[in-house]
Amino acid sequence: MGTWIVGAGLVCIIGFVIRSMIKDKKAGKSLQCGGDCKHCGGHCGQI
Repeated sequence: MGTWIVGAGLVCIIGFVIRSMIKDKKAGKSLQCGGDCKHCGGHCGQI
């Protein structure tokens, strides 16, 4: 029973992380440049 509870918790956490990554991507942020378009020459939103 404990294995199922821990597994369900991990699935929820992974789901929230993926949802956050998708939300950030739609907002124009990305893991490659961190949203600082001065750093990458202003082409962050086109990735």
